[in-house]
Amino acid sequence: MPDDAERIEVERRIAATPAEVFTILRDPQGHVAIDASGMLMAATGEPVAAVGDTFVVHMDREALNDFPLGLYDVIVRIVAFDEDREIAWTIEGAIDPPLRHVYGYRLEPTDGGTLVTSYYDWSDLEPTYRELLTFPIVPESALRATLGILARTAAPGKPRPDA
Repeated sequence: MPDDAERIEVERRIAATPAEVFTILRDPQGHVAIDASGMLMAATGEPVAAVGDTFVVHMDREALNDFPLGLYDVIVRIVAFDEDREIAWTIEGAIDPPLRHVYGYRLEPTDGGTLVTSYYDWSDLEPTYRELLTFPIVPESALRATLGILARTAAPGKPRPDA
């Protein structure tokens, strides 16, 4: 189990079914559409369907203002895929060895919608980067904002279901 100091989880109730939410989360274009970090510029690839599937995201690190990487591409590799329940991925290709941090979503059906938990876990971080980078790279506020954009995308104009 990861150390809580190396993992962030935020949740939000969304007035859409798990299938409606999952459709956005498995689509490379969906990742770009809901991103609140400001780094994802575009994506190339097909919606994923299994662990090991990949797509490319075209990035711009300027939004974080931490490293002058300019424009670069990363490969998103799916590490968890349970249709309408969970999807998670790691990032490859920008640096070698890969960081080995994981982003993901868990979906739980609720009355009137879905409880969506967004998580970011860097507990398995490549040791080379522990002293070089500050974690979390994406702050909790960006995960929360992304859930807000996901709610607006999956259920436009619908009020959040009651707890």
